[in-house]
Amino acid sequence: MGEAPNERESRTDSSALNIVQNLERVRARIAAAAAAAGRPAADVTLIAVSKTRPESAVRTALAAGQLRFGENRVQEMAAKFSRLRAEQPDLRLHLIGSLQTNKVRLAVRLADVIETLDRPRLADAIALAIQQEGRTPTLLIEVNVADEPQKSGIPRDAADPFIEACLHRFGPALKGLMGIPPPKENPAPYFAWLAACAHRHGLALLSMGMSADLEAAIAAGATQVRVGTAIFGARP
Repeated sequence: MGEAPNERESRTDSSALNIVQNLERVRARIAAAAAAAGRPAADVTLIAVSKTRPESAVRTALAAGQLRFGENRVQEMAAKFSRLRAEQPDLRLHLIGSLQTNKVRLAVRLADVIETLDRPRLADAIALAIQQEGRTPTLLIEVNVADEPQKSGIPRDAADPFIEACLHRFGPALKGLMGIPPPKENPAPYFAWLAACAHRHGLALLSMGMSADLEAAIAAGATQVRVGTAIFGARP
């Protein structure tokens, strides 16, 4: 037998309440970490990672005042947010997953921030799409901070010349760096390296830190943290 309607409604209500409470906890963590680092909490922007989550979960977060969301796939972003964006014009979308060149034009059309610029060929495709769409999203370069072979991102030893080339090409649209440290290591040295790299190039945005390590990221200077599990719960 299937669930009774009131059982489904109760479960939905509970899930929505969890998201609201989780958002409050994450915001409190951000505020506490910023205070410990001698920084205002407003210096750190929370990106709610909504990849694979249903539209209903995003609506709950929106109702709780969350306006920035991160998605891995351009197609999912288009399907999930076309209606929501029309309803909420202040909503902002971050593409945080690896971007294929054949999806770049749609990404430039939809995303307010592309955080995964990581190779010259992708830079070429983004530059062309900007011309075609007449729209320039904010760009972040993803650096593979630990040179892990399974991860995307420009290698550490290639980061400086690539950043310089992209600054020359994109100018003020290139605003920062993004990185993900190895999951089983102390993240602090990797965050510190990325922060120093951004400072060296005069880049203001640092997208680093997730559910498990946002405090260490904020201590190192993160201006954006990308949080999914701590807001929406574990994925099924």
